[in-house]
Amino acid sequence: MSPAKVTLSPKERELVTDASFILTKNAIIGKVYDLFGQLSENYRELYQESALSTLNLPGFASPKIARGEQYLGLPWVMLDQPRHFSKEDTLAIRSFFWWGNFCSITLQLSGISQQKFASHIASYFHNHPAAVGEWWIGTGDDPWQHHFWEDNYMPLQADNIPLLASMPHCKLAKKIPLTEWDSFPEFYQTAYRELMNMLAGN
Repeated sequence: MSPAKVTLSPKERELVTDASFILTKNAIIGKVYDLFGQLSENYRELYQESALSTLNLPGFASPKIARGEQYLGLPWVMLDQPRHFSKEDTLAIRSFFWWGNFCSITLQLSGISQQKFASHIASYFHNHPAAVGEWWIGTGDDPWQHHFWEDNYMPLQADNIPLLASMPHCKLAKKIPLTEWDSFPEFYQTAYRELMNMLAGN
C-alpha cells in the first residue's frame, strides 16, 4: 500500500525551506534563558533584603530554569524561584515566557504555605487597595495551567480575595505582552518585590 500523500500549505512550504526562522527562534529562546538567569540573581537579592529571609522558608535556595516546546502547542521557558513542591505543601514563584502570547509571574501556594500566607496576602491588598486591579486570581482546577483564559484566571477584586484561602490551591499572577520586551526586567523585579511584601504581610 502506498503512503498517503502529505501536502504542505503555501505558508508551510515557505517556512520549511527557511532555516533562518528556526535559528532566530533558537536565538530568542537563548535570550529568554539569559534574562531569566539574570533575574534569578536579582530575585535572590530581593529575597535576602526581605523579611522572609529570616524565616528559613523552603525552596528559595535552588532555582530552576526549564524549557519546552508544547505548552498548548507553543514553546515556553520558565524560572521557578522559590520552588518547593510536595503533596502537602507548595510554595513557588514562576516566571514564565510563552511564545506568541505573554510573559507572566505567578505565586502558587497550597497546603501548609497556603494556610500560612493567605492571610498575609489579604492584609497586603487591604493595605494597598490600588494593587488589587493589577493581579489575576487563579480559578482553574489544574494548578499547572498558565493561560489567562476565562476558565483559568479572573481579575482579582476585593470581593474575591477571600478565595485565596478557601480554594484547593492559591494562584496570583500578573502578565505583560511580548511587545514590551524592553520592560521585562523592570516588570519582573517589581512584581517579585511585591510578592515578597505580600508573603511578609507588609
